[in-house]
Amino acid sequence: MLRSDAPPVCEQDHAALAAACEPGVALCTVVGIDGSFSRRIGAQLAVLPGGGVVGDLADGCLESQLAADVRACDGPAVRRYGRGSDIIDFRLPCGGGLDILLDPAPDREACRDARELLQARRPAELALPDNELLPRRRYIPALHLRAYGEGPELAALARLARASGIAIEALDKCELTLGQRSGLSRADRWTAEILLFHDHEWEAALIEDALAGEAFYIGAQGGENARAQRCMTLLARGVAEEDIARLRSPIGLLPACRTPQALALSVLAEVVGLYDRLR
Repeated sequence: MLRSDAPPVCEQDHAALAAACEPGVALCTVVGIDGSFSRRIGAQLAVLPGGGVVGDLADGCLESQLAADVRACDGPAVRRYGRGSDIIDFRLPCGGGLDILLDPAPDREACRDARELLQARRPAELALPDNELLPRRRYIPALHLRAYGEGPELAALARLARASGIAIEALDKCELTLGQRSGLSRADRWTAEILLFHDHEWEAALIEDALAGEAFYIGAQGGENARAQRCMTLLARGVAEEDIARLRSPIGLLPACRTPQALALSVLAEVVGLYDRLR
């Protein structure tokens, strides 16, 4: 199977949709799962005119089968693969069954409209024809990180995020004026804001500004003493307790991180997990 360049992690959910905007591209969508499967309902695969695919259904044999089958379709059709399928010479390794909508000619205008909404950082949906299992496929904008800080922790997070294909704005404290940020828009609800300071006096104004936005994750590193002092500072500045409760600290999945790399991995895993729940 010829695969196009793999999309960044944060855009794999949108990659097939983007490809389907172009003439001649077919679109396959998982609309039902019987048993277990490593992808969620709504996972999509675009099949290019030359036989290549865009997207990821975690099974090269399945993708090859879909690429062949969708080209033989006269119109949209739901087919069962794996358990319960009449394709006796094809089985899924997981032993489950999938209902997949094969659409050889998806609505290009609707695909482009959904893509434009996502690029504008707005949720979108796409009507899926001829099936009752998943009449509409919903999308949310890609994960975005905004991190402030200093030293190796900020650099490690920026490297790991970019290596994972996740968009990140990494702002060193030399780019700030004692916590004041200028020229930055308020975060939307698909953005995570992360503070990685050792000198915590830089945090208060940034945290206040972050709490005024819609970020689904706002977190600041620091030990118990730093957390207590941060809370007192924010209360003294008039920040409401319910707003302070939105602030995560400690950050990350690991209880203690001794290297910048471990902290970056711990924080990124936590953020990606919480973003995934927004779906």
